[in-house]
Amino acid sequence: MVIYGDPAYPRSRHIQCPFKGAMLNNDEQEFNTQMSSVRQSVEWGFGKILQYFAFVDFKKNQKVFLQPVGKQYIVSAILTNLHTCLNGSTTATAFGVDPPSVQEYLGN
Repeated sequence: MVIYGDPAYPRSRHIQCPFKGAMLNNDEQEFNTQMSSVRQSVEWGFGKILQYFAFVDFKKNQKVFLQPVGKQYIVSAILTNLHTCLNGSTTATAFGVDPPSVQEYLGN
């Protein structure tokens, strides 16, 4: 298993990135196309968190060592996921799936 990162990350044993260059073969181009759409849907989730909890936007508001940055982001993500359970999301619609119920999400 590997982590898929955007082009800014270096390719390594544990990180896979898009293939670079103007002369990609068909398999490399198809890989880039497929992974780009998946990466975009992950970014929708990050965007939804910032939409509802703008204070967790690290560049603008967070002060590492002065605020519990990690805890604030985790709580924001959980609350955003609960919102998705109740109201759906663009990502769920795009993939043709229904989000879990609140009870399923919370493990009850």
